[in-house]
Amino acid sequence: MKLANQHIFVTGGSKGIGAAIVRDCLEAGAKVSFVDIDVENGQALVKELKTHGHSVAFAKADVADPAELKKAYESLVAQFGDVTGVVNNAGVNSYADPVEMTDEQWDAFFAIDLKAIWLTARLALPAMRKAHKGAIVNIGSIHGRLTFPNFFPYGAAKSAVLGLTRNLGVDEGHHEIRTNTVAPGYVLTPLTEGWLDAEPGRRDRATSIQPMGRMAQPVEVAKVVTFLLSDDASFVNGSDWAVDGGLSARSA
Repeated sequence: MKLANQHIFVTGGSKGIGAAIVRDCLEAGAKVSFVDIDVENGQALVKELKTHGHSVAFAKADVADPAELKKAYESLVAQFGDVTGVVNNAGVNSYADPVEMTDEQWDAFFAIDLKAIWLTARLALPAMRKAHKGAIVNIGSIHGRLTFPNFFPYGAAKSAVLGLTRNLGVDEGHHEIRTNTVAPGYVLTPLTEGWLDAEPGRRDRATSIQPMGRMAQPVEVAKVVTFLLSDDASFVNGSDWAVDGGLSARSA
């Protein structure tokens, strides 16, 4: 029960990696609250998990909307007490052309994939500083350190997440608040499955370059997140953890 007596707050927790993180943190003994714009899956997940006796709560929130996020966050704190761990998992993909992308599209994308991480930190840090303890885990991507064509501006956002993580780690470390990034490679989420099946042969090509001969299951990412939230990682701060089966170690 690595996370006993902890309140873990997760963004984008209704499905995929986020739902796996919610489940694993509950199994580790935490109370878990999460937000998402996907109300149907969020409510269904809570209903299922409560049948197993878990302390879990969901609130609808668009992480790019500061007022909506704050309202949801405060309602969840009212249920479970101050947040001791944050997981910034919410995100969207962007495969834009740098000439054709509009200002509005840029702002909307970065509001979710970057700004929202600062917004959750702004909400959680006061209580963490007061308690002199806390952990923030940001879900990044191997695109934070390497990328391939037609991933503008996704790679830029994930690189920025690493910089934000480092600064929070340095600036908040003296409060015993740790901030780290987990950088997945290919993970078999519903979104990835749809992308793999969208083009004949794409799944086989993507699998062929995996050093371990397969892609990750969401729970394999979640296990690393749970570790980083726990006291087992008490001196891990400002770091980037690749969870990609060795993909980023491979030469092109």
